[in-house]
Amino acid sequence: MSLLLNRHAWAGHSSEWQGDDGVRPLDDRGIRQAEALVEALADYELDRIVSSPYVRCVQTVEPLAKARGLEIEFDEQLGADRLHEVPQVLERLKGQNAVVCTHGDLPWLGDRKFKKGSTWVLDEDLEPVRYIPPLA
Repeated sequence: MSLLLNRHAWAGHSSEWQGDDGVRPLDDRGIRQAEALVEALADYELDRIVSSPYVRCVQTVEPLAKARGLEIEFDEQLGADRLHEVPQVLERLKGQNAVVCTHGDLPWLGDRKFKKGSTWVLDEDLEPVRYIPPLA
């Protein structure tokens, strides 16, 4: 079982973005991080890619989805304004080979780092056991 929790790649600074934050795209650094995710997760079996519908999350997993021949599934519970619901999504996906792309500042991660473009490998109890830093 490979349940992977990914934080979207760089999308600039929200304070510099005008308009709806849901459509804020990846910047050049984020695009490189998204492309590097394909290699970073190459050793993991994946059957599903589930993402926040926010543009920056979708763009983060698009190269991975293309490389794996998988469709991106959208889940509103992974949105930046619903981070308290992320554990519910993970619970539903327990036991599956999936990558879940969401936003940062997840309280249940505690003091564990979760940099933009990084991934946590979760164990069968949904505990983070391996950190994969962003490659770009």
